[in-house]
Amino acid sequence: MIPDRIIEQGTLTTDGEHAAVEVRIPWYRAIPASCISEVSLAVDGVPAPADSLTWTMNGETHPIAELAQRSDDWWFPLDSAVVTGALPVEPGGEHRVDVELKLYIPYIVIGDDEVLRIEEHDTKTMAASSAKEAVS
Repeated sequence: MIPDRIIEQGTLTTDGEHAAVEVRIPWYRAIPASCISEVSLAVDGVPAPADSLTWTMNGETHPIAELAQRSDDWWFPLDSAVVTGALPVEPGGEHRVDVELKLYIPYIVIGDDEVLRIEEHDTKTMAASSAKEAVS
Protein backbone atom coordinates (compact mmCIF):
# COMPACT_ATOMS: atom_id res chain seq x y z
CA MET A 1 0.00 0.00 0.00
CA ILE A 2 2.84 2.41 0.85
CA PRO A 3 5.88 0.57 -0.51
CA ASP A 4 8.05 3.60 -1.32
CA ARG A 5 8.25 4.50 2.37
CA ILE A 6 9.28 1.15 3.81
CA ILE A 7 13.01 1.93 4.05
CA GLU A 8 13.92 5.01 6.07
CA GLN A 9 16.38 7.00 3.96
CA GLY A 10 19.82 7.43 5.54
CA THR A 11 19.47 4.67 8.17
CA LEU A 12 21.84 2.03 6.78
CA THR A 13 24.42 1.10 9.42
CA THR A 14 27.15 -1.53 9.46
CA ASP A 15 29.64 -3.02 11.85
CA GLY A 16 31.51 -4.64 8.95
CA GLU A 17 29.80 -8.01 9.45
CA HIS A 18 26.15 -7.02 9.85
CA ALA A 19 24.05 -4.39 8.11
CA ALA A 20 20.93 -2.81 9.58
CA VAL A 21 18.26 -0.50 8.22
CA GLU A 22 15.17 1.12 9.69
CA VAL A 23 11.83 0.21 8.13
CA ARG A 24 8.27 1.51 8.41
CA ILE A 25 5.07 -0.43 8.09
CA PRO A 26 3.58 -0.25 4.56
CA TRP A 27 0.07 -0.07 5.98
CA TYR A 28 -2.08 2.58 7.60
CA ARG A 29 -2.94 0.67 10.80
CA ALA A 30 -0.97 -1.19 13.45
CA ILE A 31 -0.45 -4.94 13.25
CA PRO A 32 0.91 -7.43 15.77
CA ALA A 33 4.41 -8.75 15.17
CA SER A 34 2.87 -12.19 14.63
CA CYS A 35 1.48 -10.87 11.33
CA ILE A 36 4.97 -10.18 9.94
CA SER A 37 5.16 -13.22 7.70
CA GLU A 38 8.44 -12.80 5.81
CA VAL A 39 11.27 -10.28 5.70
CA SER A 40 14.26 -10.05 3.39
CA LEU A 41 17.20 -7.64 3.32
CA ALA A 42 19.78 -7.25 0.56
CA VAL A 43 22.58 -4.73 0.11
CA ASP A 44 24.14 -4.22 -3.32
CA GLY A 45 22.25 -7.25 -4.59
CA VAL A 46 23.60 -9.60 -1.90
CA PRO A 47 20.84 -11.05 0.27
CA ALA A 48 21.33 -11.55 3.99
CA PRO A 49 20.97 -15.20 4.97
CA ALA A 50 17.39 -15.68 6.21
CA ASP A 51 18.56 -17.33 9.44
CA SER A 52 20.68 -14.27 10.29
CA LEU A 53 17.84 -11.76 10.10
CA THR A 54 16.65 -10.08 13.28
CA TRP A 55 13.84 -7.62 13.95
CA THR A 56 14.09 -4.88 16.57
CA MET A 57 10.87 -3.19 17.60
CA ASN A 58 9.65 -1.60 20.84
CA GLY A 59 13.11 -2.02 22.36
CA GLU A 60 13.32 -5.80 21.81
CA THR A 61 15.23 -7.82 19.23
CA HIS A 62 14.02 -11.18 17.93
CA PRO A 63 14.98 -13.53 15.10
CA ILE A 64 12.48 -13.17 12.25
CA ALA A 65 11.36 -16.78 12.78
CA GLU A 66 10.18 -15.93 16.32
CA LEU A 67 7.88 -13.09 15.26
CA ALA A 68 5.02 -15.53 14.58
CA GLN A 69 4.72 -16.04 18.36
CA ARG A 70 4.81 -12.31 19.22
CA SER A 71 1.10 -11.41 19.22
CA ASP A 72 1.66 -9.10 22.21
CA ASP A 73 4.07 -6.76 20.32
CA TRP A 74 2.49 -4.27 17.93
CA TRP A 75 4.07 -2.41 15.02
CA PHE A 76 2.54 1.05 14.76
CA PRO A 77 2.55 3.22 11.61
CA LEU A 78 4.58 5.98 13.27
CA ASP A 79 7.26 3.62 14.65
CA SER A 80 10.31 2.34 12.85
CA ALA A 81 11.60 -1.19 13.25
CA VAL A 82 15.18 -2.27 12.50
CA VAL A 83 16.04 -5.20 10.24
CA THR A 84 19.56 -6.56 10.72
CA GLY A 85 21.28 -9.29 8.76
CA ALA A 86 24.70 -10.84 8.28
CA LEU A 87 26.05 -8.75 5.39
CA PRO A 88 29.67 -7.54 5.18
CA VAL A 89 29.05 -3.92 4.13
CA GLU A 90 31.77 -1.29 4.32
CA PRO A 91 30.91 2.15 5.74
CA GLY A 92 30.66 5.04 3.31
CA GLY A 93 29.97 4.90 -0.40
CA GLU A 94 26.56 4.48 -1.93
CA HIS A 95 24.79 1.18 -1.40
CA ARG A 96 21.57 -0.16 -2.86
CA VAL A 97 19.31 -1.45 -0.08
CA ASP A 98 16.37 -3.75 -0.81
CA VAL A 99 13.76 -4.78 1.74
CA GLU A 100 10.79 -7.02 1.12
CA LEU A 101 8.00 -7.42 3.65
CA LYS A 102 5.12 -9.87 3.58
CA LEU A 103 2.45 -9.08 6.13
CA TYR A 104 -0.91 -10.48 7.15
CA ILE A 105 -3.62 -7.92 7.80
CA PRO A 106 -5.64 -9.72 10.49
CA TYR A 107 -8.74 -7.55 10.38
CA ILE A 108 -9.42 -7.93 6.64
CA VAL A 109 -10.96 -11.33 6.04
CA ILE A 110 -10.95 -12.41 2.37
CA GLY A 111 -12.22 -15.96 2.66
CA ASP A 112 -12.97 -18.80 5.02
CA ASP A 113 -10.37 -18.45 7.76
CA GLU A 114 -8.16 -16.43 5.40
CA VAL A 115 -6.96 -12.86 5.92
CA LEU A 116 -5.38 -10.41 3.51
CA ARG A 117 -1.64 -10.89 2.91
CA ILE A 118 0.28 -8.02 1.36
CA GLU A 119 3.72 -8.26 -0.24
CA GLU A 120 5.66 -5.01 -0.51
CA HIS A 121 9.20 -4.15 -1.66
CA ASP A 122 11.28 -0.99 -1.43
CA THR A 123 14.70 -0.02 -2.76
CA LYS A 124 16.76 2.95 -1.66
CA THR A 125 20.34 4.06 -2.35
CA MET A 126 22.24 5.48 0.61
CA ALA A 127 25.60 5.64 2.33
CA ALA A 128 26.33 3.22 5.16
CA SER A 129 27.45 4.69 8.45
CA SER A 130 29.47 2.81 11.01
CA ALA A 131 27.27 1.21 13.67
CA LYS A 132 29.71 2.62 16.25
CA GLU A 133 29.07 6.16 14.96
CA ALA A 134 25.31 5.61 14.98
CA VAL A 135 25.40 4.67 18.69
CA SER A 136 27.44 7.73 19.69
